Amino acid sequence: MQYDVIIVGGGAAGLMCARVAGLRGRRVLVIEHANRVGKKILMSGGGRCNFTNLDVSARHYLSANPHFCKSALARYQPADFIALVERHGIAYHEKELGQLFCADSSKQIVRLLLDECAAAGVRIEVGCGIERVERGDPGFRLASTTLGALRCDSLVVASGGLSIPSLGASGYGYQLARQFGHTVLPTRAGLVPLTLSGTPLEDFAELAGVALPVEARVKATAFRNRLLFTHRGLSGPAILQISSYWNLRDALRVDWLPGLDAFDYLGEQQRLHPNAELRTALAGVLPARLAQRLCERWLTSRPLKQFSARQLKDMAARLHDWPIVASGTEGYRTAEVTLGGVDTRELSSATMESRKIAGLYFIGEVVDMSGWLGGYNFQWAWASGHAAGLSA
Repeated sequence: MQYDVIIVGGGAAGLMCARVAGLRGRRVLVIEHANRVGKKILMSGGGRCNFTNLDVSARHYLSANPHFCKSALARYQPADFIALVERHGIAYHEKELGQLFCADSSKQIVRLLLDECAAAGVRIEVGCGIERVERGDPGFRLASTTLGALRCDSLVVASGGLSIPSLGASGYGYQLARQFGHTVLPTRAGLVPLTLSGTPLEDFAELAGVALPVEARVKATAFRNRLLFTHRGLSGPAILQISSYWNLRDALRVDWLPGLDAFDYLGEQQRLHPNAELRTALAGVLPARLAQRLCERWLTSRPLKQFSARQLKDMAARLHDWPIVASGTEGYRTAEVTLGGVDTRELSSATMESRKIAGLYFIGEVVDMSGWLGGYNFQWAWASGHAAGLSA
């Protein structure tokens, strides 16, 4: 069977690319090895899909080539996808920090993409694996498990990364990239909970379920949002964000009281309630269980009147710059993205086409371009899929 475009992967990027190419009159086939398309879309955002962000720029992405995303993001902006959502009558709302979610269900975004693809004449085949891909003359030849032999002029790799293998993630896109001479930069889990072990885990294990706003820092990068203690370590938006910048060589620092001057607060409490215990004062601005734990393990809890100004100042400084030794991450099992991937220096930033093989494209998570938490990775999927769809 001959197609103009075959897209490997029926996720967000692949379906967007199929839609755009189909609207150009191209004969498009999407091949998805799982039993349905858009599985990651369905589970995202707690089932409501954080489909974009109102504020998107290159600074929200990690890559060895950080300027690469600018062209695609400029040509397909959040407003473009929002217009599509509104055209399909999908209600949505801004949750926080510009993050847009479906008011009802992420199934609506998958339905939107499927309806758009159907209107553009796109064929989608699920439960179909690829056994072999070869260069044609011209184009490409594929051997598939359910459709047999296939040919196409353009081949788009939108097979995603390694995150959440339970949804069907695999390294197949990297395998194809290497087969055609592309460099694949080292991959690791991103937007992922951090694990603790030994003494650090013992220090905080009893706090599982406690959450609070913090500022998490690694070197010069910091994120202010919620932290959640788990049975295995640390999670929550602040930790997921900083995890993409953290590795075992880096110190993780946490400000337990972001936006509050701890020295001024403790000084005021000392004046107003000199006989109050330190843990009681801290429980006024921290979860009581955390305040209790900090005092049990590190800080001496005694009446505030017994602390000198210097002691209060030292305690305040520590509360704003608390070291936590993480032992690792929970890995791809729970990671929202895969850092690293196909080297963007070997792709066209305007079209996502390979600079090595004409007609070969890489889009979405398989590429070395990973966004922050908050809809940025979906916007990259829409934008990179749109860029390839206009060219493939």
